[in-house]
Amino acid sequence: MTGAADLERWISQDGQRMAALEAARHLALPDWCLAAGFVRNLVWDRLHGFSVPTPLNDLDLIYFEPAVTDAARDRELEARLDDSLALPWSVKNQARMHERNHDAPYRSTADAMRHWVEVETAIGARLDEQGRVVLVAPLGLEHLLAGTITLNPERPRPRAFRHRLEAKGWQQIWPRLVVNS
Repeated sequence: MTGAADLERWISQDGQRMAALEAARHLALPDWCLAAGFVRNLVWDRLHGFSVPTPLNDLDLIYFEPAVTDAARDRELEARLDDSLALPWSVKNQARMHERNHDAPYRSTADAMRHWVEVETAIGARLDEQGRVVLVAPLGLEHLLAGTITLNPERPRPRAFRHRLEAKGWQQIWPRLVVNS
């Protein structure tokens, strides 16, 4: 049975993902992780038996720093990351994202992730002080590891869910995914 230990191992065996985690850790941001497709796509690739990873259209580095919420800071961090590792970085301080989403202020990175549209997207990974992969999964791993796309029951937004299903083309890339809405 696949579980957290398998997922941590899969990430640690992926050279590009580990290089990205190292670059992100180097920034020493509070409460950070690489989230969304960074983890989700790896699992869906494995569940579909892909031997070559699906390319990431962006790397979502999220963190929680209430003292500095200016979006310019995120752009500065993206530039620093790009200088060290040329990947499509997208950096977002979750301490301000509640405003865009019309939510009450978030209390942490995991709390922000609890408000994301799909359960399977609300997962991230970071490195601890010893360089080990640590998962951040406030909505759990069960749905992701089952190969589903699930509307977040804690904050259901069916219109956004349907839009993302169409726009992202997940079922064309990973045809065995099952939609739970």
